[in-house]
Amino acid sequence: MPKRERNKFVKRGEIISITIEDYAFGGKGIGRIRNENGQFVVFVPNTLPGQTVRCQIKKTSKQYAEAKLFEVLSPSDQEIEVPFQLIPGAPYIKLPIDIQHQYKKNSTLELFKRIGKVENIEDLFDEFISSPEVFHYRNKMEYGFSAIRYDFEKKTDVDEFALGFKKRGTWWCAENLDQDSGLFDSQIENSLKYIRQFCEDTGLDPWHAPQKRGFFRYFVIRKSYKTNQILCNLVTTSPQISNFDMEAFVALLKKLFGERIAGLIHTTNDEVGDRTLAVTGTEKLIFGEDRIVESLLGLDFEISMKSFFQTNPKSAEKLYAKVIDYALEKAETVNGKIVMDLFCGTGTIGQILASKTTGTKIIGVDIVTDAIKDAEQNAKRNKIEGVDFYAADVGKFLVQYPQYKGNIETIVLDPPRAGIAPKTLDKVIKIGANRMVYVSCNPATQARDTEILRQAGYHISKMSLVDQFPHTAHIESIILFEK
Repeated sequence: MPKRERNKFVKRGEIISITIEDYAFGGKGIGRIRNENGQFVVFVPNTLPGQTVRCQIKKTSKQYAEAKLFEVLSPSDQEIEVPFQLIPGAPYIKLPIDIQHQYKKNSTLELFKRIGKVENIEDLFDEFISSPEVFHYRNKMEYGFSAIRYDFEKKTDVDEFALGFKKRGTWWCAENLDQDSGLFDSQIENSLKYIRQFCEDTGLDPWHAPQKRGFFRYFVIRKSYKTNQILCNLVTTSPQISNFDMEAFVALLKKLFGERIAGLIHTTNDEVGDRTLAVTGTEKLIFGEDRIVESLLGLDFEISMKSFFQTNPKSAEKLYAKVIDYALEKAETVNGKIVMDLFCGTGTIGQILASKTTGTKIIGVDIVTDAIKDAEQNAKRNKIEGVDFYAADVGKFLVQYPQYKGNIETIVLDPPRAGIAPKTLDKVIKIGANRMVYVSCNPATQARDTEILRQAGYHISKMSLVDQFPHTAHIESIILFEK
């Protein structure tokens, strides 16, 4: 076996400082190492051109390396000061929003040229839709407890009670959130330090990730922009529950947020994996209601803690409006016809489409049973008729119901970040619809699917981008495919 050639520029695990020179899709900054061996590219996520950063090489090849960001040593000239606590989840909050839009648009279109093989993508571009709210736009936030806190003054981790977000590049260490991050609700985030202090004063331990033990794990909050109410979920392990004064915790929340509190849920999670909800955990309503109501385009939707719902509802209204515009561009393929809403989640798009059409039958399919239950309940709440929801794997559903083959003219697709599995996409194509409105939270997988759809006889008629998550690298894309 030939000996693997050693990388002449960097090695895996090496910690380097590098200046970012360009921006690639997904928030990957491009740095370059130049020496006597030539020039070598290093991709560093969540960085901007002009920044000098400290990072660790995680993967190398002959052409490039990928690194993990540790810290920004010096900012870009494009960055400005903001009155918020900086958090890992908003790496571009100091970059003016118009420049963020420029980076997102250019890098996404380049992606469709490279992966989707669509050379004229600029000619097919419809519009870039910005978020109506640039700050405080999120309706959900998950704050994690940790027994290890990062101390910015000492520039090291310390064994102290923490509640906030993981320090960038770590899985065991958290940064306290002491004030408004600019992404969620300012009253809540300015009050989080009091919740942290209450929990610390109980003497019960926060989660210690390396040791996989502790009591407090997460504090999750969902917010309704329609009612301004909040739904809280305290996630802990099950041992020592009897040692926690839940009534006092409820009293604290009521003192901090008053009538805004719709309800408090207590969830137990004894699994060692890092996620809020456990498969084997329990969920108990401590007081109030277990759901809140949000409004989108005139329709009301009940949201529980487990529900999937767009994180930026005001921007989601613009996204859904564009989806409906694309679907109804040829209304004769929708009105009085059957429309499939695949990967439908809580059925938001299908219900809105049904409310805007005449005699249309919506078939919504999603594998998440709780989402389908919410979809059915929301359809009843909104008195939407002509919608049938199925809890099923999309690929298996299309095999089980062959009667739809050849009888569908328009399909709406809104798959998860991983995109559509090739076998499932093949089944979707075999339905024979003339038009598909494909919504994606990950244009990289959508670009991959675009090439397959093009080979199957579909072409892009138009494309729009929606900035659902300002100050992050995320972008949503909507494509109208037609035969």
